[in-house]
Amino acid sequence: MEEAQEEYSKLKAVKVTSVESWDLYITQATNQGCPVVVHFTTTWCMPSVAMNPFFEELASSYPDVLFLIVDVDELKEVATRMDVKAMPTFLLIKDGSPADKLVGANPDEMKKRIDTFVQSSRTVVYVA
Repeated sequence: MEEAQEEYSKLKAVKVTSVESWDLYITQATNQGCPVVVHFTTTWCMPSVAMNPFFEELASSYPDVLFLIVDVDELKEVATRMDVKAMPTFLLIKDGSPADKLVGANPDEMKKRIDTFVQSSRTVVYVA
């Protein structure tokens, strides 16, 4: 658990290396009320590879969001569980459940959806 927290604090976008670490990240994010953005990718899919720098940039722009990278060839079980059938797929998760999905390499749409997602994830506290 400490290892996962250290990795999370050092990196902006975290590569998920096992089903167990996937479950850990999603559980921690859910417990902390932290929204999650996942990039499902492969090394052989050029549109996925082309989105990597943009995804890292997004991760740097949203410090209150957990950005995860899942290589579907390494973690087929996670891809199947999340119903990912094409790459790149970007999944926005809130409270442990998918809230939105974007299939394809579309940086402008991705940024727009994350903006909306982050705004809707923020808790508004009213003080009387």
